[in-house]
Amino acid sequence: MVSALLFDLDQTLLYSEDFPASITRTCKALASKGAGLDPEAVAHANARIWEEFGTLQMDDWMLGKVSGKDLNVELWRRTLAACGCYDESLVEFASNTHIPLTWEEYRLFDDVHAVVEVAKANDIPMALVTNGAADTQREKLRAVGIESWFHAFSISGEHGLAKPEPLVFHRVLASLGVEGKSAWHVGDSLPQDVGGAMAAGITSVWLNRHGHRPGEDDPIPDLEIASLHELIPLIDEVG
Repeated sequence: MVSALLFDLDQTLLYSEDFPASITRTCKALASKGAGLDPEAVAHANARIWEEFGTLQMDDWMLGKVSGKDLNVELWRRTLAACGCYDESLVEFASNTHIPLTWEEYRLFDDVHAVVEVAKANDIPMALVTNGAADTQREKLRAVGIESWFHAFSISGEHGLAKPEPLVFHRVLASLGVEGKSAWHVGDSLPQDVGGAMAAGITSVWLNRHGHRPGEDDPIPDLEIASLHELIPLIDEVG
């Protein structure tokens, strides 16, 4: 039987409906402050700064060495500096405007509620196993109202340890009081989710929503699904 369901967060349970929109709205808000900033130029600079600087900070962000808030502030500081603006009050304004707008854009995939209801009906405990800064990932959960669904959490930024490290999964399993292949982990990443679950000795479920073809070196999941709906008969069968 399935003794527990572990879920990844991003691109498994939720997605951002239109992330660039929050950037555009923030740039327009900055332009309204009368600092002579052109919103299109600021947006272009932000995209470049993210590519040159933001992507290099992802490991520190995942491991909790930098918070989502602090990273966001630094990205806007560098963005405005690239536009010739060094006003710290505008940096804070940009970050404080942008962050709430990002939460408005998160949505649950259409297949999430159905599988959660079946898990609850079968008394299967659920846990969240996600990589990212603690403040960022917690706010995403609150934005879509699902924090109360989970009996255990592993957020890499809270523990300084990220998927695919097997200890990430072992800690969650210990808190749930389960072990072995009867625990299933569902996620969209072959290296992080499938590879991590396999290393931890639990059932790996690859959620392949877009029909990606795995690479030669990618781990092979125990189960591949295109939608969370495909889990429902399996849970009903063995729950």
